[in-house]
Amino acid sequence: MPASSLPSATPPARWPWPPALQASVGLHAVAGGAALWLPGAEPWALGAVLLNHAGLTAAGLWPRSRWLGPNVTRLPAAAGPAVTLTFDDGPDPAVTPALLDLLDAHGVRATFFCIATRAERHAALAREIVARGHDVQNHSDRHRHDFSLRGPRALAAEIGRAQQRLADVTGTQPHCFRAPAGLRNPLLDPVLHRLGLHLVSWTRRGLDTRDADAERVRARLARGLAAGDILLLHDGHARRTAQGRPVPLEVLPPLLAQLRVAGLRTLTLREALPPRGAAA
Repeated sequence: MPASSLPSATPPARWPWPPALQASVGLHAVAGGAALWLPGAEPWALGAVLLNHAGLTAAGLWPRSRWLGPNVTRLPAAAGPAVTLTFDDGPDPAVTPALLDLLDAHGVRATFFCIATRAERHAALAREIVARGHDVQNHSDRHRHDFSLRGPRALAAEIGRAQQRLADVTGTQPHCFRAPAGLRNPLLDPVLHRLGLHLVSWTRRGLDTRDADAERVRARLARGLAAGDILLLHDGHARRTAQGRPVPLEVLPPLLAQLRVAGLRTLTLREALPPRGAAA
């Protein structure tokens, strides 16, 4: 199916301003009026505006924050006793094929947040992810380190290009987006709204790009494990153990065993989460 004919959700006509941003606009208006009409109020008005900007910046640096717009950190209750395994930054020919084999061996389906240029470079592997029943979602076009500093046009171009590449490669239109490193700014959600994309972060992450100890990574993911959790690992940029094996390949078998004991099944985000327009 050509990408142009792939179905996509139709989001609401108007972007729903988050309360924090409504309050920010109101504060700017009050501060501006005070600076104009109240003698001596300028330092207080400037201080309030700077404090407000610091708060918005902090919200963007907190990946699980909802202050800047909707942010999926857990599966909806309708998903039942299930969790979602997500893998970022791939596909990686050195890790992803072995990961797919391991998931198949355990009868588990996962969600892969792919960097679109990598998916295009390794198109056969990206298609194999989908062919094996897994889910491919949008993790930006190039995974820019300055992503959270970009303006609305640059954000729309970056995410839109990724949507097109991933759809062209896999034949499947993503309906979820995860920001590079989880960092964003107040300009992101209006772009996601127009594209019908959920922002998805995580319940907890293993930090497997930093920690080469598979047991510590597993423990982070398993601490407080419960229905609705969205767990984050990596098939791209993952550390290797002292024996040279990619950390997620060591983490998965005991983690999946723990899920079985807890009576938790795995769902992909496509299975668990309706399109943004449908959920609105």
